Amino acid sequence: MLRNQYKLVKELYTLKNDPTAANSDVRIRGWVKTNRNNGHIGFMSVSDGSCFENIQVVYNIDEHPEFADAAKIATGCSVDVSGKFILTPDAKQPFEVAAEEVILLGTCDSDFPMQKKRHSLEFLREVPHLRPRTNTFNALFRVRSVLCGAIHEFFQTNGFLYITPPLITGNDAEGAGEVFTVTTREDGDYEKDFFGKHACLTVSGQLHVEPFALAYDKVYTFGPTFRAENSNTTTHASEFWMVEPEIAFADLEDDMELMEAMVKYCINAVLERCPSEMAFFNQMFDKEHTLIDRLTAVANSEFKVMTYTEAVDLLLKSGREFQYPVEWGVDLKTEHERYICEEVVKGPVFLTDYPKDIKAFYMRINDDGKTVAACDCLVPGVGELIGGSQREERYDVLVARMEEMGIELDSLKWYCDLRRFGSVKHAGFGLGLERFILYLTNIGNIRDTIPYARTPRNLMF
Repeated sequence: MLRNQYKLVKELYTLKNDPTAANSDVRIRGWVKTNRNNGHIGFMSVSDGSCFENIQVVYNIDEHPEFADAAKIATGCSVDVSGKFILTPDAKQPFEVAAEEVILLGTCDSDFPMQKKRHSLEFLREVPHLRPRTNTFNALFRVRSVLCGAIHEFFQTNGFLYITPPLITGNDAEGAGEVFTVTTREDGDYEKDFFGKHACLTVSGQLHVEPFALAYDKVYTFGPTFRAENSNTTTHASEFWMVEPEIAFADLEDDMELMEAMVKYCINAVLERCPSEMAFFNQMFDKEHTLIDRLTAVANSEFKVMTYTEAVDLLLKSGREFQYPVEWGVDLKTEHERYICEEVVKGPVFLTDYPKDIKAFYMRINDDGKTVAACDCLVPGVGELIGGSQREERYDVLVARMEEMGIELDSLKWYCDLRRFGSVKHAGFGLGLERFILYLTNIGNIRDTIPYARTPRNLMF
């Protein structure tokens, strides 16, 4: 049977206000969400994955005795339905399909776990291969898809070149050493290994994409990154996707302008293209039902700017008892970040000029010698959303900083060489896709923002 003989549920929703479509012949196929009957009339809710909404199929057992078999079709089964498109503007749903034929395509065993009840997110993490069939993950992975598309759209329409850096690398971009080793050996003798040296999965595409910024001006990466950090918090994963643009002839102010524009573009795209999904998250995952209002406020606001030092002073003078003590030189925690953007600024804010000792080696050292030209973008409800910096473009300063931090120069000679061959000021940032999805949906745990979560002691599939 040709695909164009079937109507998608999302196509039918475009006809809900079209009187000329009434009583037309339609054919759909999908998966049964619920099926109930009173012995005379049956009501089957069917989803085909084309949109968040389901479609109601009504079958009349009195008029079609063969529909007694349709009444036995269980949740999770796949079906092929032919019937009439009936407009029902006065009912709970705008239309329904009056079935003339229901064909069972695939049966579903009685132990199918996705029954008509609300399952906990913890339970659904145990069945990641089935959780897309629930309303929550039907909505979430559609938001994820739209967000990914919006990210590419934003950069492509603004003249950025898409670069795909390697996933296997010989260096740790962050200098933290929390990497997954890639090896074919069991003895750890990396000189005899596949690459003749220690290799690992990338923690960031930044170092590999910077050379392209110094040739193309504006570039970005968007791909998976890996960190062997033994953390079980709700905001950390061992495998996640990063968006990392780099811009030449740019300083920290240019970098923050790019961050703000991208965040606003993506929020507006998701709100516009996923209205049903976002209404669901607003209703089901936000106690005050203000998620959409908060996102809209951020998209319409002007991001403020505050130095790290000013933020620390405000935290010390707040009179608030924080779980983690605050003093100049410490890395701010989520509770501190949320206080600044929610209680002080009451909106999104960039914190700039962090102490150099808590930031990466490649960030440009400020004239005071103590801070770097780095920033974190903080948003209400989450805290840090993006981290970025102006890159150190001075060869001597970069090398001295690497030596100070004990970073091996030989493996990054190529990176340092960029500062010897036509160096210019340049900047960039990193945005974790899953953290952005946490912010957009308020779902609460990063394990629920990616199809198959990779976290410590969790490799189910």
